[in-house]
Amino acid sequence: MAITAQSRHVLPETTGIGLRLPHLAEVVATRPAVAWLEVHPENFLANPHATELLTELSPHYPISVHTVGISIGSADGIDRTHLQRLRAFIDRIDPVLVSGHLAWSTNGGVYLNDLLPLPYDQEALRTVAAHLDEVQSALGRTYVIENPSSYVAFSTSTMTEVEFLSELVHRTGCQLLCDVSNVHLSAQNMGYDPYGFLDGLPVAAIRELHLGGFTSEEDEANPGATVLVDTHASTIAPPVWELYDYALRRFGRKPTIVEWDNDLPPLDTLIGEAARADNVAAQALSREDASHARAS
Repeated sequence: MAITAQSRHVLPETTGIGLRLPHLAEVVATRPAVAWLEVHPENFLANPHATELLTELSPHYPISVHTVGISIGSADGIDRTHLQRLRAFIDRIDPVLVSGHLAWSTNGGVYLNDLLPLPYDQEALRTVAAHLDEVQSALGRTYVIENPSSYVAFSTSTMTEVEFLSELVHRTGCQLLCDVSNVHLSAQNMGYDPYGFLDGLPVAAIRELHLGGFTSEEDEANPGATVLVDTHASTIAPPVWELYDYALRRFGRKPTIVEWDNDLPPLDTLIGEAARADNVAAQALSREDASHARAS
């Protein structure tokens, strides 16, 4: 089960930004007025200079560590060497939380440059739950699982993604990172109701929200159709803002990160997206408070 370490920081229920290496020196030099930061540790583990700069920032900002290399769903098991390096990085940075994807990305000891899908069945559930227990024990803290971006589904799945995530929470004590953009694009790609997806998630387990841009591309398997791809290469689309509004009213105000990984804009653009998310949150919760007041 989860072991929760206490950071010296408190995770604010406002919007922060994903800090990528091209912006690192600027953030160190200017200390922008942003609520908190999230990093991919794999960008730092083999980069001592970047790690030094992040260590310099760590007393001044709450920092979240969002892993992309744990491969929680791999049938090969967890890479314990990588896990040990991650634990050392976490001990140095003292993050407010540690998260990763419901996916797999290793095979035969080779790391693949993708986050690949799982079947939602009992065998996969047992595998992921066992890996979660191992990761949480090794890191000494609760691991937060993100819902994936989906493009294909397994015909062998015996439960929905929401059921799978909910059962992981029940079995392991993990928490959930609801990527609102992933909910939207997966719903469009897979043909389900994104609002119903949010309704099915266990509210008490939601620890963090993500927002990011996506790209519409031609679906090569279905000429004339399009597929939404989680590129993190653009501003957040209007339907995602609408879904975020709904998520806030369902889950309450949650710490949120704006992600941008490709075609990286100036830092001010990213900070502006975070400010917009805070404005959307304020308006959504104000309407929700007014609705409750009228009902009472």
